[in-house]
Amino acid sequence: MSAFGTFLIGFFVLIIGLGIAAFLLNVPTMWIAVGVIVLIGIGILMATSRTKMKDPPSN
Repeated sequence: MSAFGTFLIGFFVLIIGLGIAAFLLNVPTMWIAVGVIVLIGIGILMATSRTKMKDPPSN
């Protein structure tokens, strides 16, 4: 599995844990959804910035 995929899986596990914790703390569902969407966006940005781009093929 690539570093990008591993990072996203770990970040999604973190997001799920935070969402469950917010639900147990009686945070309104709308705010949980907003937080999850924002965190998914941050996770994708972080994953793409941390992964190395492949070198172009040499001739």
